[in-house]
Amino acid sequence: MERPKATAKRYGIAEWYGKDFTTLSPTEMRDLADKPVKSLPCPFRDAPCNKKGGVCSMRRYERRGDLAVALRESPVTMCPYRFLQDGTVFAWIGREILGAESPRVLTELPFLMAQDGAAGRPVGKIDMVLVDLCGGQLRWCALEMQAVYFSGSAMTSDFELLKNWHTAGLPFPTRQRRPDFRSSGPKRLMPQLQIKVPTISRWGKKTAVVVDRAFWNALAPMAEVPSTSNCDIAWFVVDFERCADSRSFSLVRDSLHLTTLERAVEGLTGGTPTSLADFEEHLRRCLNATPQ
Repeated sequence: MERPKATAKRYGIAEWYGKDFTTLSPTEMRDLADKPVKSLPCPFRDAPCNKKGGVCSMRRYERRGDLAVALRESPVTMCPYRFLQDGTVFAWIGREILGAESPRVLTELPFLMAQDGAAGRPVGKIDMVLVDLCGGQLRWCALEMQAVYFSGSAMTSDFELLKNWHTAGLPFPTRQRRPDFRSSGPKRLMPQLQIKVPTISRWGKKTAVVVDRAFWNALAPMAEVPSTSNCDIAWFVVDFERCADSRSFSLVRDSLHLTTLERAVEGLTGGTPTSLADFEEHLRRCLNATPQ
């Protein structure tokens, strides 16, 4: 008797060019897998999709025989443009920080200027700024949106499989990969916050950070402050829901967290230093195990 294949779990496509991957037919999968870069519009902004492969988010799948079943987990955002759906986060941030639900959104504003003689040359920018001019006052906040990188094998082999997929049901992801919250948080987001937030806070302004629930849950706990006036950073955490009659996910508000920069760094670092005694004990074991 043939032995059943071992159960396995791997990350694969959750949203593909804005569509829920689990709702696609084999014909649609083959068609999307053949699309060249920038040939389809991004469903979340007025521009072509410029992400190679068009994967908006990922989720975990479990192997069931030769096919896959999606686990009941929230998608993990792989492209920051995914956060732009319906302007939900702009209205949310505008109301909480600026007291206005329709702020203007400006991008790529110079922040750090060169000190090497190139007068006026920006060497660092604030990615997005939300502005409200109601009443003649200039009220604004900075905005960072952090998606998640992944580590492991590229998606190329999955796309090749999908180009020739004719079977009813979902293909199981071809390779191991996982969301790399460590690269996305401490290595990418944290330096941005450490560079920008101190100056923005001295100016008396706030920094909003948008992440999804999967990213937030991967962080270490952060002590929070009770009001926006006391925070440096306002974390706007979003999640994704799919209605039974829909072929796509909707971005929804999940939670708001107010922290100082110091507590944010601790949360992004995600750990506490080991003791000197423990470190040196481990060092001795390594020395004893390594030939001179």
